Amino acid sequence: MSLFDAISVAATSLDAQSTRLNTISSNLANANAVSSSAEETYRAQYPVFETMLNELSSANGMDAVAGVRVSGITQSDLPAVKEYVPTHPMADDEGFIYRPAINSVEEMANMMEASRSYQDSIEAMNTAKQLILRTLTLGR
Repeated sequence: MSLFDAISVAATSLDAQSTRLNTISSNLANANAVSSSAEETYRAQYPVFETMLNELSSANGMDAVAGVRVSGITQSDLPAVKEYVPTHPMADDEGFIYRPAINSVEEMANMMEASRSYQDSIEAMNTAKQLILRTLTLGR
C-alpha cells in the first residue's frame, strides 16, 4: 500500500463522515417539527456504510486497497410522538400533534463522533502528505 493509497482511503472516510454529518444535521433541524398526522411526520435518517475493496493488478505487485462508502440512507422505524395539544394550529380533529422520535442528545453525541472521525481522517491525510514530502527530500 502506497502513501497515495493511504490518502485515498482517508478521502473515502471524509466523504462518508460528511454524509453522516449532513444526515445528523437534518435530524437535529427537524427534531422539533410538528405535523398533523403520524404519516407526515419527519423520520430520522441514518447513513449505511459498507466497505469497498479496490482490487489492484497483481502484475504490479500491489495489494488491495480498502475504503468506505455510503451504500444508502435509511429512515428510522420509530413511531411519531403523539401529543395532546388541542389549541395547536396543526392539531388533528382529535387535538393531537405529532413530533419526530428524535433524541437530540443522542444526535449530538453522534455528531461529535462523526466530527472526530472526520478530523482523524484529515490528520491521516496530513501525515501521509508529510511522509511523501520527507521521502522526496531524502536524496538531497
